[in-house]
Amino acid sequence: MKNILNCSFSSISENEALARMIAASFVAPYDPTLGELSDIKTVVSEAVTNAIIHGYNEEGFHEVYMKLLMENRVLTIEIEDRGKGINEVATAMQPLYTSRPDMERSGMGFTIMEHFMDQVEVKSSENQGTIVKMVKQLSAVKANCL
Repeated sequence: MKNILNCSFSSISENEALARMIAASFVAPYDPTLGELSDIKTVVSEAVTNAIIHGYNEEGFHEVYMKLLMENRVLTIEIEDRGKGINEVATAMQPLYTSRPDMERSGMGFTIMEHFMDQVEVKSSENQGTIVKMVKQLSAVKANCL
């Protein structure tokens, strides 16, 4: 079975929690482990925060787009902004790299995403925005115990 959800929301920090809850609610019927659920919420938080802070520099009214796809217990998450883009994706994905040292950012967002997900892909173009695609295979369905 295939299930898809597409949504968008304003690029304000308050909506990071909304995105986490949407993702958690979307995946809940597939009975993820608590660890899987925590991982999913964490990576959504990191990707949305990156879109708001780095993609849009927290300036003006913009939208963040989230797509969730579940097929055969494989979850695909895409977080997209249409902001300034990333000049060098490989550099941005290095641990401790941040484009906003003025905000005392840790530079661990992509590292966290790569640690918690099975696959992370980043596509970005200057002044066109960034799409972060993350894939996670959920563990096997648990047997009902009576």
